[in-house]
Amino acid sequence: MFPKVKVNPEDTSHVMGLEQPHTPIREEMGEHGFNGEDGCRSLLRLKKELHEPQDLRQQISSLKQKLMVRESQWSQAHSLLQSHVEALTRENQELHSRLNVNKRSHQSAGSSALQLGSYNTFEKRREEPQRTPHIRSATPALNKTSIHRTQQDNANGRSVTKANKLTECTDNSLRKNPALSIDTPLNNAMITQGGKESLFYHHTDCNDTQMASQARKYNVREETRYPDGRVERLFWNGCRVITFRNGTKKEIGVDKSVTVTFFNGDVKRTLADGTVIYYHCDAQTTHSTYPSGLEVVQFPNNQREKHHPDGTREISFPDGTVKILHSDGREESIFPDGTVVKISQHGEKVVEFTNGQREIHTSQYKRRMFPDGTVKTVYTNGRQETKFSSGRVRIKNNEGIIIMDKK
Repeated sequence: MFPKVKVNPEDTSHVMGLEQPHTPIREEMGEHGFNGEDGCRSLLRLKKELHEPQDLRQQISSLKQKLMVRESQWSQAHSLLQSHVEALTRENQELHSRLNVNKRSHQSAGSSALQLGSYNTFEKRREEPQRTPHIRSATPALNKTSIHRTQQDNANGRSVTKANKLTECTDNSLRKNPALSIDTPLNNAMITQGGKESLFYHHTDCNDTQMASQARKYNVREETRYPDGRVERLFWNGCRVITFRNGTKKEIGVDKSVTVTFFNGDVKRTLADGTVIYYHCDAQTTHSTYPSGLEVVQFPNNQREKHHPDGTREISFPDGTVKILHSDGREESIFPDGTVVKISQHGEKVVEFTNGQREIHTSQYKRRMFPDGTVKTVYTNGRQETKFSSGRVRIKNNEGIIIMDKK
C-alpha cells in the first residue's frame, strides 16, 4: 500500500534530526554554567533560594499563632482580675446596703416598742421623786412590788413571783481587766474597753442565790409592772431599766445615757454628749455618730470608714492601707510601706516613694524625679528625655536611639 523507501545505513540524517532539538538546551545550560559540578551547585543554590521565602512565611505564621495564644492568655487574666475587682465592689455595696436597711428597720422596731402603752404617763411618773422604798399604786391596774418581796396575794389564790435575774457582772474577765466598765446592771450588760466603739455582751444565767446577792449588790429599789407588759426596775443609784413585752430593753443611766437592746440583738446607745453608737448584730457592724457630724463604720473584717461632715471619706483597710476621698474629687492613698499616691480632680497622679523619688503621671507624659535632681520624662509617643543634675541633657526617640546628648 505504501511505497517502500530505501534507507542507506550510512545516512544518519534521520537520527541526527532527532537529536537536534536537544542541542540548544545543552548549549543554553553550558552558557549559564550548569555543566558538571558547578551546575549542580548552582541548581542547589537556586533551589535553596526558592525555599527561603517559604520558610520565612512558615516562621511568620508560627509567630502569629504564638502571639494569638499569648493575647488570649492576657485577655483571660485581665478578665479574671476585672471580675475580682467587680466582686469586691459589689460586696462593699452590699455591706453598705445591709447596714442602711438594718438601721432603718431596727430603728422603726425600737420606736414601735417604745410607744407601747402610755409612755407619756410613764415618763411623768419616772420624774417624780421616790421617797420610800415601798410604794403602793392607787391604780389597781398597776402592780408595784419591792424586790425583796417575792410573794403576793390575789383573789384567786396565792402566787409566787420572782424578780428577773440580774447579770453576774463580776465575772473573771472583768476582774482581770480593770479597763472594762459596767454601765448598767442588765442581763445584756454593755461594756466598753479602752475607748473603742466595739460592743461586748455577756449573757449569764443566775440561780436564786446569785440573783439575791446581785439584787443586794445593785440595790434594786422597786419593780413596776404595767398592763401592756412592760416591767420597770428602779435602782437606788438612780439607774432605771425598762423591759418590754417583745424582749426589748431600755436602760437609763445616772449620767443620762440611754441604751436600748432590741429583741434581735441590735444595740443602740446614746451617750450624754449626744454620741450615738449602733451595733448591728446580723451584719456585725458598728455605726457611731458623733455630735460634730463625724460618722464611723466598723466592719467585721476590721475595715473602718470615717465620713466627715465636709463630705470627706477615710477608709482604713485591714492591711494598713488608708484611702481618703475628698469631696472635690481628689483622692489620696497611703500604703503600709509609706508610699503615698495622690490623684487630682483632672486625673493627674503623683506618687511619692519612701526613698525620696517622685513620679508624675499625666495624659501626655510620665515623669520621675530623683533625689539628686535628675529628671526623666517619657512621653506618650515613646520619646524619652533625661535631665541630669550636672546639666547634661539626653534625648532618645521612640526607638531608643539617642538623637541628642548635650553635656
